[in-house]
Amino acid sequence: MAETLHRPAVLRTVETPMPAVAALSLVARVVAALVRLVGRRPAGWRWLARHHHPLLDGLAEANARATCVRAARRVPAYRAFLRARPAGVRRRLRDFPETDKLGYVVAHAAAARCWRGRLPRQGVVVDESAGSSGRPFNWPRGERELRAVHRDIAGYTGLAFPMRRPFVINAYSMGAWATGTTTGAAMARIAVVKNTGPDLGKIVDTLREFGPDFDYLVTAYPPFLKHLRDRLDAEDFPWSRYRIFGSCGGEGMTEALRDYLEQRFVRVRSAYGASDLTIGIGAETRFTVWLRRRLRTDAALRAELLGPGEQRLPMVFQYNPFATWLETNERRELVCTVTGPHVLQPRLRYNVGDEALLVPYRRIVELAAADPVRRAEFRTAVAEERMTLPVLLLFGRADSTVSYLGANLYPQDVEYGLYTGNPHAAQISRFCLALHEDAALETRPVIHVELRRPLAAAQRAALADACRDGVRRHLASVSRDFAQSLVEDPAAGDLRVELHEADHGPFAGRQKLKNAYLVR
Repeated sequence: MAETLHRPAVLRTVETPMPAVAALSLVARVVAALVRLVGRRPAGWRWLARHHHPLLDGLAEANARATCVRAARRVPAYRAFLRARPAGVRRRLRDFPETDKLGYVVAHAAAARCWRGRLPRQGVVVDESAGSSGRPFNWPRGERELRAVHRDIAGYTGLAFPMRRPFVINAYSMGAWATGTTTGAAMARIAVVKNTGPDLGKIVDTLREFGPDFDYLVTAYPPFLKHLRDRLDAEDFPWSRYRIFGSCGGEGMTEALRDYLEQRFVRVRSAYGASDLTIGIGAETRFTVWLRRRLRTDAALRAELLGPGEQRLPMVFQYNPFATWLETNERRELVCTVTGPHVLQPRLRYNVGDEALLVPYRRIVELAAADPVRRAEFRTAVAEERMTLPVLLLFGRADSTVSYLGANLYPQDVEYGLYTGNPHAAQISRFCLALHEDAALETRPVIHVELRRPLAAAQRAALADACRDGVRRHLASVSRDFAQSLVEDPAAGDLRVELHEADHGPFAGRQKLKNAYLVR
């Protein structure tokens, strides 16, 4: 009786006519069945990625809306969330309000955010993430949900990293974090796997013991791949006898760092995900790397895709809209609906706080065809993987800047300056950016650099000069505001570089796996 009395309130909350509910439920079931059928194995995932057509986007969006409608009836937390907000008629996906960590996750218990308000007693793995406040958040994932994630990661890996005899060295942290354990389980579907965690010594020993007969894929955060390259160089590792690839995630990576890594690694690719959502939202391909590098130098293409005056260079990924439907709101924040049929806690128009643009693959094809050089490069870039999935241009968190003399300084631009053409780059362990007001009340950017090992005074001076000159040169080339400041006041180029011994200064006591690039 209680359930019968409760239903009218649910329907008033959803404000979706019953015929529409039935139709959307049918759409969801059909889409789920097709995705399961074709994507049951990694080869099926690759087939889907290579045959995506823009007409399918409408079906993917309908599937996302069907997920929201179904959750409004069967997820207690979401039902309460909608009831507390103005109803109206929710005929489109955008008519459903956004959810986020504070207003939805914090406000409702974990079980209430599950289907039918039940957290299964077994077959569930709980991942942990820490928010910007440092508070830990827990994200339960069911057995079938994890299998789908594993299949997608394995399918992408087989496409992006052509390895003859694959051996994966999983250097992500093996604690309660999603990326490490999930990556290890996913890679076991297609390769020999050793979960070393971020232990340089174990990785070096593994490479030497198993030898060059394997093709190696090291999965890690971008800074750790640099640590590994520098460690192997210091030990005179025989790179030429090995084929070592790099796969990274968890934070952005500049093309300067990729160039530095690919002096040794065969190929380095990034993936995009979030503990709040899933670790496999988007991934780099040869095509997206080409597009990103082309955006650095092609002003016309940059204006077409990013808008006039945009100075930042986003990360570029391709994504599967049937697994994660992506939108952007009026503030260009990324809004995600995870539509997999087995997701234990559905993420429904979830705003993770990242700034982004979304571009159909066909749009890139059109822009490439408009220029002969672009067209030739494009054909080469897509020839190997041939993925036709839509494109995610990701700028990262909107507040990850330091403002200086009217110019916004981004950590990724600082990284370019530190690593591009710097003969002392191997001495850099990590860096962060801050503003400092001196005794004369002059505010200047300070680039804090952690050293990999102690250096003599002359070496320290050479490194600091190279870092200062490189960052100043790069900022002047990419930021018109900074370049104009130099014209008006040459002292604006007085960037401070402070070198610190390992685990000293702003780096003391801070974990090294994922870097924090700003000191407030």
